Amino acid sequence: MDGVHDLGGRQGFGPVRPHGHSEPFHGEADICIAAMWVRLVRHGIYNMDEYRHAIERMEPRHYMSASYYERTFTAVASLCVERGLFTSEELSAAAGFPIALSLPSQPGRIGPADLPAVEVGDRVRVKDEFVPGHIRMPGYIRGKTGVVVGESPPYPFPDAHGHGLQSPWQRSFDVRFSSLDLWPDGAEDAEVHVGVFHAYLEKLS
Repeated sequence: MDGVHDLGGRQGFGPVRPHGHSEPFHGEADICIAAMWVRLVRHGIYNMDEYRHAIERMEPRHYMSASYYERTFTAVASLCVERGLFTSEELSAAAGFPIALSLPSQPGRIGPADLPAVEVGDRVRVKDEFVPGHIRMPGYIRGKTGVVVGESPPYPFPDAHGHGLQSPWQRSFDVRFSSLDLWPDGAEDAEVHVGVFHAYLEKLS
């Protein structure tokens, strides 16, 4: 899913300015939202990919203006409404003001069961494909070529998991890219490592 949430590699947001150590919470509301988010995951109301997708589905202007924990609250509230725990009207009435929720979800997709073998040292290309639902493929690596330098154990395939669909689990591979390939004439020469799910890759001869 392409949207304003996928900011990696984009220009125009200014330099990253580290501020050293900072507190994870900025008030009681942040602590309550974090606790609510964890509790609902543990109770199986939603999974992590569904949570991520709910944030991706926020109205773009709302997403860009919201704090980290406001995005978390919006995702949690939207998923609770979608699961039928309460209605949006009941939520807004309890809050005393209208609560903005995420936009409706688009369909997900099942991952392929038989994928060609990929091993450390293989040259691979990230598929140049666009999907309307949840996907864990950063936009800046789409269509780019890299080298596999590691692999992880199988995980739920996010394109399906983010939509409550059953799909074979997949490994993700640590793919090393050249920054000059990712951003020609716009970056210093460096290595960029990205974890990429198996189904997103094409093995090159």
